[in-house]
Amino acid sequence: MSHVILDKCLGEVYASCVDVCPVECIHPVDYKGEKFMIIDPDVCIDCGVCLPECPIGAIVGSVDESPDWAKINHELTPASKDYEAKNGKAPPRPPNDPPHKPTNKLVK
Repeated sequence: MSHVILDKCLGEVYASCVDVCPVECIHPVDYKGEKFMIIDPDVCIDCGVCLPECPIGAIVGSVDESPDWAKINHELTPASKDYEAKNGKAPPRPPNDPPHKPTNKLVK
């Protein structure tokens, strides 16, 4: 069973979870016009190292905790791969960096 990123991450791109993921299953994507990180459920090994890394608590430990967002993570997985190919991976941001500032943008 995969971990799931929730709507708390919508508009945020902290990406500290990306740095610790041993299987590289967390990816950026645009969702409803905002930056969002998703977990690829086919790659996630349910190790849990991403959970304490999220400064806003936007990751839950199973699809059962949020079936709706699990479905969204799954549906956005192909788009995230295209997004990374065009824009690169998301750089980490410090937790006190206000959201929606120019420094939030993904770098190429």
